[in-house]
Amino acid sequence: MLGLMQEHPLLVSSILRHAARHHHGARIISQDHTGSIIRSTWPEIAANAARLAHGLARLGVKRGERVATLAWNTTPHLEIYHGVSGMGAVLHTVNPRLFKDQIAFILADAADVVMFIDASLLPLLANLADVLPPSLHHVVVLGDGEAPALPIPVLRYADLIAGESDAQDWPVLDERAASSLCYTSGTTGDPKGVLYSHRSTVLHAMAGVMPDVFGLRAVDVVLPVVPMFHVNAWSLPYACPMVGASMVLPGPKLDPASLHALFEAERVTFSAGVPTIWTALLQWLRADPARRFTNPPRLVVGGTALPVPITAGFAEGYGVPILHAWGMTEISPLGSTNARKPENADWSDAEFLAYSRKQGRPHFGVDLRALDGTGAPIAQDDKAYGELEVQGHWVASAYFNRETDPAFTPDGWMRTGDVVTIDELGCIEIVDRAKDVIKSGGEWISSITLENIVLAHPDVQLAAVIPAHHPKWDERPLLLVVRKPGTDPSKDSILATYEGRIAKWWVHDAVEFVDSLPLTATGKLWKAELKKAWADYRLPG
Repeated sequence: MLGLMQEHPLLVSSILRHAARHHHGARIISQDHTGSIIRSTWPEIAANAARLAHGLARLGVKRGERVATLAWNTTPHLEIYHGVSGMGAVLHTVNPRLFKDQIAFILADAADVVMFIDASLLPLLANLADVLPPSLHHVVVLGDGEAPALPIPVLRYADLIAGESDAQDWPVLDERAASSLCYTSGTTGDPKGVLYSHRSTVLHAMAGVMPDVFGLRAVDVVLPVVPMFHVNAWSLPYACPMVGASMVLPGPKLDPASLHALFEAERVTFSAGVPTIWTALLQWLRADPARRFTNPPRLVVGGTALPVPITAGFAEGYGVPILHAWGMTEISPLGSTNARKPENADWSDAEFLAYSRKQGRPHFGVDLRALDGTGAPIAQDDKAYGELEVQGHWVASAYFNRETDPAFTPDGWMRTGDVVTIDELGCIEIVDRAKDVIKSGGEWISSITLENIVLAHPDVQLAAVIPAHHPKWDERPLLLVVRKPGTDPSKDSILATYEGRIAKWWVHDAVEFVDSLPLTATGKLWKAELKKAWADYRLPG
């Protein structure tokens, strides 16, 4: 027997339609690359998204075709998000910080037919002119600027939508239809495309607004620091209109002073970003005692682990709580958050602060398992290591344009490549990437744990741990340290940070001071590049 309930497909267009009808009072504030502020509302965003869809249809864009964006977090980008997916085409966000060869590969693999590009990125377009895919038949510039000469038409965004109808006559699509496409960063090979569906996107946004995840409400003012070209800005362009929250879109100005000014001026209550952003903001705040938050916001961190001293610095110095989240491109990206459970609800703030370093527990919609080297599930004792695998409603089942990939198991799970422990509360802690674990004499050493500890040293600005060849133990940890300006720490003072916190055999055999460390386009340590650069480094026996 089937239930007697209405059935409506879960579509991205239904989110914006809801916001336009029921959340007129929310504000959309956008800052462009010049610092100019543009103010809008959800009804106005919906009207322009509809005009955009009609304009793209006039250009010949069809359902299922990919439309690329090279753009910052701005109002036009938000309109493109909803207009492209709403009409049945596929939104393809491209990271402008990738290398030229990577962008060229991504554009060709996706076979984009139209590209939107922010005016501030026109020099990048000139650099890409000789590698644009043959499928591309129009480029649309967001804002003012002199576009390079191209063999295809170049339009202005304002001209594309001018005169078009604002009627939101969105087509009724199969909810399994593709809505957007995002590529992995490709640090160990060619980037891989993850093709999200309308169904997965809507379900993911519904999970994101839950209390133990982002906990968003209509009264929130949300500033996504995480870029809209990076895993759909962690679903915030969908989650905010779903609950009717206001949004503050910072554009390319992500320096601490610019962000803090927006936080204060727009009374931001919630923000999400990677550790490098929050670390830089904390350092900027501490540089002047007068710098405070009038209304301390809630922050979410993801991408890599945030060291506890940074979390403590925000909580104890500025009253700003930070929620640790974990995810990846292949899971849309939310997989777990470290919110309290009944078992630790009465812990003191200091006790939970130490626990907050962990990546948390899965929320409904995602299931996790961790398997050891024999393929058996690991014990939930906070000690056993295993590789994390996931499955769920918004987890990829394959990569775009790839028939097979070893990341996907025969029984329907996806291998994340993360090595984790799981405690008795079901909380995971990522101890390393499988490819970055240091295997010393048959035992594993977590490079992430070592990095997080040494970042507590007052003179350390950035640190990376990579394996170095050892004649007896095969691999031993090599610590690379970037000093804070004006400091000169010794090797012994650095190593003293580890005393009593790890097993003695984990402690580094060598410490090298460097001027900088390479980062990926998403702000993570580029371990592959470091390993290549230090491949000939040898430790004494």
